[in-house]
Amino acid sequence: MSSKDRILARIRRAAPQPRPGPDTSAAADAQVAPEIPRDYLRVHGARTPRERVDLLAANLTEYRALVHRTDEEGLPLLLARLLAERGSRTVLVPPGLPPYWLSAADQTRVHDREASTPQELDRVDSVVTGCALAVAETGTVVLDGAPDQGRRRITLIPDHHVCVIRVPDQVVDSVPQALERLDPARALTWISGPSATSDIELDRVEGVHGPRTLEIVLVGAQ
Repeated sequence: MSSKDRILARIRRAAPQPRPGPDTSAAADAQVAPEIPRDYLRVHGARTPRERVDLLAANLTEYRALVHRTDEEGLPLLLARLLAERGSRTVLVPPGLPPYWLSAADQTRVHDREASTPQELDRVDSVVTGCALAVAETGTVVLDGAPDQGRRRITLIPDHHVCVIRVPDQVVDSVPQALERLDPARALTWISGPSATSDIELDRVEGVHGPRTLEIVLVGAQ
């Protein structure tokens, strides 16, 4: 017997065998499906809302995101300053972004259009979005394509992404808590810091498959 035959034989022995009889319905199959254990640790320590937000900020900073804090009143001026410091002339705007967010910015608005080509999006200087939620323990921001976030590609092609998070309401402690609040049928993008990769010698390169610069704005009571 060849190595291939031995491997295939082991797979056949390990694979579930069909049950005898005509009952092949989905309901019958579900009766023998193993129960998935849910006894894992959901949160690593109790936190107050402020501690949760502080942990998120610390982890995002560790991943080389730039973290800013402001309140609702200060948000337009902060966004205008971040875009000006970047030298941005154009900013991509999702259809559901609250208009007052960019009320103090004078950059040319580029709208999220299905017809936009990757080349057109690559010429955009910055993009400003909201988010679905953020995970404190992993320093992760989750986008789900809602109107204030737009299509996934608008946050993957431009080189500068400014993401606004409402705190503490949009911050959860852990990934299990995040999954309970997210719709699995939506296109989810999980972001932990700016796009980065490393070669075999661990030379870090940023901006390979996403924005080179990620700025996070935490909006809440100061």
